[in-house]
Amino acid sequence: MVRRFSIFLSFASASISSGAETVVTFEKDVRPILKAQCFHCHGEDGETKGGLDVRLARSILKGGKSGVAVVPGKALESHLLKLVKDGEMPKGKAKLNDSQINTIERWIAQGAKTARPEPEKLGPEHAFTDEERAWWAFQPIQKPAEPTLVNGAAIANPVDVFVAAKQQEKSLSFSPAADPVTFIRRATFDLTGLPPTPAEVAAFLEAHLRDEPSSKRHLIERLLASPAYGERWGRHWLDIAGYADSDGYTDKDLERKYTYKYRDYVIQAWNSDKPFDEFIREQLAGDEMVPQPHKNLSADAIRKITATGFLRMAADGTGAMNDKIAQNSTIADTLKIISTAFYGMTIGCAQCHDHRYDPITQEDYYRLRAIFEPGFDTKSWRTPAGRLVSLLTDADRAKGAVIEQEAKKLDAARLTKQEEFITEVLEKELAKADEKDREALRKAYCTVAKERKPEQVALLKAHPKVNQLSAGSLYLYDSTYKTKHADTLKKMTDEATAVRSKKPLEEFLHAFDEQPKKPEAIPATFLFHRGDIEQPKQAVKPGDLTVLAGRRQVEVPEKSPALPTTGRRLAFAQSLTDGKHPLLARVLVNQVWMRHFGKGLVNTPGDLGQLGERPSHPELLDWLAAELMENGWSMKHLHRVLMNSVTYQQSSQREAERERIDPDNRLLSRMNVLRLEAETLRDSLLMVSGRLESRVGGEPVPVTYNEQGQIIIGKDTRDTAGRQTGKLAPLNGLEYRRSIYIQARRSMPLEVFAAFDAPAMTEANCASRPVTTVSPQSLLLMNNLYMREHAQDLAQRVTREAGADLEEQVKRAWQLCYARSPSLTDLGAALEFLKAQTAHYQAHPTKLEHVNAPAEKNNAAPELLGLAAFCHALMSSNEFLYVD
Repeated sequence: MVRRFSIFLSFASASISSGAETVVTFEKDVRPILKAQCFHCHGEDGETKGGLDVRLARSILKGGKSGVAVVPGKALESHLLKLVKDGEMPKGKAKLNDSQINTIERWIAQGAKTARPEPEKLGPEHAFTDEERAWWAFQPIQKPAEPTLVNGAAIANPVDVFVAAKQQEKSLSFSPAADPVTFIRRATFDLTGLPPTPAEVAAFLEAHLRDEPSSKRHLIERLLASPAYGERWGRHWLDIAGYADSDGYTDKDLERKYTYKYRDYVIQAWNSDKPFDEFIREQLAGDEMVPQPHKNLSADAIRKITATGFLRMAADGTGAMNDKIAQNSTIADTLKIISTAFYGMTIGCAQCHDHRYDPITQEDYYRLRAIFEPGFDTKSWRTPAGRLVSLLTDADRAKGAVIEQEAKKLDAARLTKQEEFITEVLEKELAKADEKDREALRKAYCTVAKERKPEQVALLKAHPKVNQLSAGSLYLYDSTYKTKHADTLKKMTDEATAVRSKKPLEEFLHAFDEQPKKPEAIPATFLFHRGDIEQPKQAVKPGDLTVLAGRRQVEVPEKSPALPTTGRRLAFAQSLTDGKHPLLARVLVNQVWMRHFGKGLVNTPGDLGQLGERPSHPELLDWLAAELMENGWSMKHLHRVLMNSVTYQQSSQREAERERIDPDNRLLSRMNVLRLEAETLRDSLLMVSGRLESRVGGEPVPVTYNEQGQIIIGKDTRDTAGRQTGKLAPLNGLEYRRSIYIQARRSMPLEVFAAFDAPAMTEANCASRPVTTVSPQSLLLMNNLYMREHAQDLAQRVTREAGADLEEQVKRAWQLCYARSPSLTDLGAALEFLKAQTAHYQAHPTKLEHVNAPAEKNNAAPELLGLAAFCHALMSSNEFLYVD
């Protein structure tokens, strides 16, 4: 009894103590629940079902048609609490969870308190509570002072100081430094998306022995200077931008022929370390930086307009079905891309109503839309083909006109000759007819078809060889005519075609090019009731999120007097990148951190709002954001800061005690092991097999279906009915280009891309790729014909470089795949495997296989096939797939 009583006292004491410490207020605790679940029917947009408005505590206490909703201090007598406990409210939604119900119950029990006096009316200025305005992501970015460490240890890199301070709170510390082979492999994959070569590894190991810190710095600089850096980090940005080489939206998934120019712009921007604020401004408003009209463009103007391809990445089905729904979908997806890329917020959730969790109103959504409305212009919508910007200059057009006149002369001569030939054949055919019919037959043939009389039509049908006579049918009459007449005409046609081929080629930009308009013609933006495009309400002016209004200008001028276009996007871009916006720099550095460490400091990079995760290291996030802006928005500077840190250079080895204290490694006491992305995996396979084609930029390498219905790299050789012909068009090495250059058709992702989580952009964009582990991945690595071809190529490379000695072959293959030599145990097992596989193929001869070419005629050497099987095993292993 005594023991039970003491337990009860302890429990009661703890409860009382806990209750005293935690005061539940409407604004901080209850309103967020009601906003997410109840505002839609009880207060928002004038809707007050049952006469109850739950947006203010005062109106809840007042109650509705059913009487008093809440009795302060008496939870059991409160009708509102009974309804949510019984699951009757919210109607049409899932029941509130126990934690939410408990919060409401405690609030009522404590007297239904508010944190401060409530406003008499809920005008726009009262849209948000102080608690909402105080959300961490909306606070100004200030560079925090470095924390003081417990042991007073001197740490040079501020990144390590912030990380170490958090570790010390949990009695953790950094792991030992990664070994040099692990480090060069990690750094090379991080910055270039490719594995290091054996020669690069050997050179680094030698430099590392002489001077470890210097060798790492020099390695990082070499990798940052590589053209492959822009391809690697450009790919990351293309995920965020929602890049695709097709329109999507409909099953037709029409190709975008010129999107690749934006892709090349992105790669070049990363390689040149273009200041990221400039990079953003060009993508949002590059066309407004270039004088109108957009013709005879300079290289700088072309680059700026190309950058606006960012605003044309969203799926756009209006080329196939141009209706209001398709138009609105394109605009909505574009706004999602913008909000993900620059805000890290789910602004799209406010398209139909106020955001349920974050301080973003429905009007905010349409204020943002109003910035881009003049460029989209639903009143005069331009389909994708109509939005292309021509690069043909006036001089090119003039030159082309002169060439066209020359070609037309050849056309005229051909037509004259053609008429001569037709007349000659006609006379010969008429001579075969009865003499009494010849003149009538001649007259019927020479009469325009639609003006022929019935008797003329009947006469021609009776003489089909006359009736069918045309320029296209001359070759049918006899071999003499074919040689003398039709071949001559073909030669003359070819001559005209050859002349026309000298005309300057007209290229286009897939760009967002706002058309100048008179003020009265600028399209207005309306708030759509419940997001319904058929229910426009009040007009909305352009602007940024109103929750930021207390600290910065959020209105965007409707029309710039200095520009022929509205200038809205340029004004917005300048405001966004002014160095004082609270979201942009945080979003950017979080994305870069995530690419290096596998997880962001905020582990929901597309959602820095209430439903996202809180920052694991908020002070470090702000320090990095300020550091980026203070150093000219240089991403290469940010890489240097991160990669020269102990945090980045430490080992990824797990230890039981670290795992117990911090199982998710959010405190970074070791490096995270990362799996290769889909494109990096394919590029690595090409690299180690010696096949990688390293040219930068240009048109995408096409994808198509093979006869088995699989998507492969190749030219479409189907007939006009869409049937397979079995033909294989040579690609001349294009199939070995890096994956960033493979055509990104939304409906046709390569199998390796789909299996290893590359986004197909069926959604607007991808702020963070999932990392799945599923059986199709293993099956692909084992059975995919591309994998077998990569293994064959690697085996042939190893044979060339290591000769016929099996031990040397194993060592070379190991170095190429893993950047290290095999252990004695690995070497012994590999030699046994090689011998067994060679014996297998001696008993079962087979040929080498190819995706884009027929199988070879002769059986391959058993030794090569055995080595290919060994290479296949190396390429399919976890050591190949993961980076420590």
